[in-house]
Amino acid sequence: MKYLYLVDYWIPFPSSEYGGIMSIIGEDDNEVHDLLLDWRDEYNSEYDSRIMERVVNAQKFALATEEDSRVVNTFTT
Repeated sequence: MKYLYLVDYWIPFPSSEYGGIMSIIGEDDNEVHDLLLDWRDEYNSEYDSRIMERVVNAQKFALATEEDSRVVNTFTT
């Protein structure tokens, strides 16, 4: 079973003025964490330690159909 995760952006103000949210499909917290590590650019790697916390605390919704694991959408500032 896969889930849709709504993950709050992990880079704090002032680097990210207002934050953001990412929509990711994955089987579990570890897979979503890995997808986000692949998604972020090298500049933001200094905040990697905050990603798992945000994944664990994300809203999660079970999917009724089978979907590929992926970053679906991102909105960050």
